[in-house]
Amino acid sequence: MNRPLILTALLALTLAGCARQEAPPPPAAPATGATPDAAAPAAAPAPAPATGAAGPAQSETEQARGAQESADGGVNEKPESSDASLERMAALPPDAQLPAGRWKPGVNYDPLVPGQPTGVAPGKVEVLEIMWLGCPHCYALEAALRPWLKTKAAYIQFSRVPVIWGLPQRAHAKLFYTLTELGRTDLIDTAFDTIQQQRNPLIAGTDAESLQIEAQWAAQNGVSATDYANAYNSLAVGADVGRAEELTQRYRVNSVPLVVINGKYTTDVGKAGSPAHLIQLINDLAAAEHRH
Repeated sequence: MNRPLILTALLALTLAGCARQEAPPPPAAPATGATPDAAAPAAAPAPAPATGAAGPAQSETEQARGAQESADGGVNEKPESSDASLERMAALPPDAQLPAGRWKPGVNYDPLVPGQPTGVAPGKVEVLEIMWLGCPHCYALEAALRPWLKTKAAYIQFSRVPVIWGLPQRAHAKLFYTLTELGRTDLIDTAFDTIQQQRNPLIAGTDAESLQIEAQWAAQNGVSATDYANAYNSLAVGADVGRAEELTQRYRVNSVPLVVINGKYTTDVGKAGSPAHLIQLINDLAAAEHRH
């Protein structure tokens, strides 16, 4: 099988979007040598919001919704659940809405009933971003997240959780957690830049080939290829990947980026209205949780 063609197909899949199931692509010649999971549009969308029909410039809200894809390739739509699982939504009483009614439950954020336990210390508020290194929308959100991380309240404990829907996301999750295990979380941003800006997916068609590609990349960034391989195959990384997969299923993550505040609320760019509004909403929800 032609390895360059495999890598080309993987790159197209990696950068094709941020939804669990993509809408069928327009008719085009299929990429040869692609893996079964590579049935995605060949052209990778830019991290800019989706364009609409010709006419006036899109509003900020329309642009935000274009940056959040749903499971079926639509915009900002979530499947309804009829059971009493974690994802079942409940409206909050008026006195619990944030702040002074500015943010509306079911519109700007969704309460989770029952809430998800967190692992943070007392007095801390957990903020999770469920994301994918191959998602251009997650990468676009970095422009708002990275400055916020330097100024956020001290009681906010932020962490990323890689989504796992299939083989490409699993490979990127292993990259993410291998760098974490090595104490090189600084290289996670470098990997994000490499995938999104250089269009280098840093994964291949098999786990062994992905390890080889990632270890070579790590060596170029000051990490021993042997150390990388040992961490990649460690029980700790395997456990982290398993936890990420469990959280993906528990929260029924159908699109990314998705933000979870203290195990009680979920929101995204589309619901907030813009990346800047999302940051404000996170701050307000986290502050309310901290007061409690």
